[in-house]
Order: sequence, then structure tokens, then C-alpha cells
Amino acid sequence: MIRVTLPHAALALSAILLAAFVWAGEPSVGHAQSAEETGLEIATEARERQKGFGNFTASLNMVLRNKRGQESKRELRLKVIEVEEDGDRTLFVFDRPRDVKGTAFLVHAHKNDADEQWLYLPALKRVKRISASKQSGSFMGSEFSYEDMGAVEVEKYAHRYLRDEPCGDLECAVLERVPLSEDSGYSRQVVWLDRGELRTQQIEFFDRREAHLKTMVIEDYEVYLDRFWRAGTITMTNHLTGKSTVLNWSDYEFGTDLDLGDFTRTALKRVR
Repeated sequence: MIRVTLPHAALALSAILLAAFVWAGEPSVGHAQSAEETGLEIATEARERQKGFGNFTASLNMVLRNKRGQESKRELRLKVIEVEEDGDRTLFVFDRPRDVKGTAFLVHAHKNDADEQWLYLPALKRVKRISASKQSGSFMGSEFSYEDMGAVEVEKYAHRYLRDEPCGDLECAVLERVPLSEDSGYSRQVVWLDRGELRTQQIEFFDRREAHLKTMVIEDYEVYLDRFWRAGTITMTNHLTGKSTVLNWSDYEFGTDLDLGDFTRTALKRVR
């Protein structure tokens, strides 16, 4: 786990900054950037660096730990496709154990509007819509919420640069982002991004009562196609319950034969 003088990650993943230094270049003469302007600029640059992947698939091993350290494991697959001028579409499919096999979760992320989410339950043979007001709930019993499983869109937050500080062997910019949606389960998030590649290293999540609810740590990054950084391990720890969930990622494959037809409500029922 990365040690920082303050603590984060998600999937999925996003952005953070530094006050007098601007990632995308020096500020124009005569204009001193505000913390909000700097935060937005860094968050935007972090997103831009990861655009253009087209689509990818991956395998995940999910480890759920209770406060006594007891574990249960699940295996699942992930498919992601970019949508021009909108948010990504993401599909999770559970393969093991038997009691969750065939369960599928679909996300249509949007830049400005609430994400659309659906859960296919094979035992009931029906698709259940997850409304925006319910997305703060636990995703399949894990410490990740449904809200955490979608793509992080810059436009859905107000951003503010806080400081620059070491994070492990790296130097990180630290940002605060505040969800604009009243349906979010979080009042704010504090994000650490490394200066070199703008990869999210850690995120602290604060609930609506301003309690430090969870911390996500993202580790074991590898670069694909000489450009796209993807994590090998993401750990979400719930400080109120003592539980944690670890996602171990493997078998990344880019440029597959996916198309938008693989990411529809109808396709959910055909997933195998």
C-alpha cells in the first residue's frame, strides 16, 4: 500500500494537482490560477492522457475480507468500450462462485447526466435498473458502491488543488473533488495523482456526514500499447466497518471485437 503523509483509488480512476505549477504548462502572463482552475486543469489532463483506447477486456479476482480477516473470493470479467462525446460503457460478468455465476452489471456512464446502471440476476431471469438514488449502495456485497464502478467523468465534480507532496517513491499532486449530484453517497473525495503520469494512486472518500468513510489504494500499474496505464491491484478499505475488498486485475487485452451492441440491456441476458 502506498504510504502518504495523508491517504487513495477507482477504478476507478482520475486527477489531482499542484498549486503554483500547472501540468499542462505555465499560466498566461498576468493571470494567477485559482486552486479551482488548477484542479480542473490537472483533472482534465489526466483524463485526456487516457483517451483513445477504443475498448479493452480484463479478468478480475475479487477478494472480500470481513473485519476478522476472513475471506471470500469471486471471479469476474470486465469489458469496456469508449463512446465518443459521452462516458464509457462498462460490463462486469461474474463467473464464480456458483451462487453469483451469470450475474452481470452494465454501466452507461455520462459526462453530465446520472449514470445508467442495470443488474442482471440469472436466478430471476430479469434485469434490474439501479436508480441514481440507489447507486451509493454496496456493489455485490463488496466495499465498492455501484457509484464507484462507473467511469469517473471530470464534468461531474467541482475540482480544487490542495497541495503537492510525496506519495511513496513518487511525487503527487493532491486534489479535492466534490460530486455535483445530490444522489452521490459522498460529500467529497481527496485524490492523489503522481506527477509523472497523472495516475490515480489513492482516494479518500468522505460520506455525507463528513466522516472519512473509505480509502482506495491503486497499485501495480503497467503500461499497455506504450500509452495506457492500468492497475494490477485496487484495494478499498471501509474505515467504519473494518471490511475491505481487493480487486486483482489481469489479462488486459485492447482492440478486441467489441461493439456497442455488446453493452445493451438486451445483451445482458445473453451474457455467458
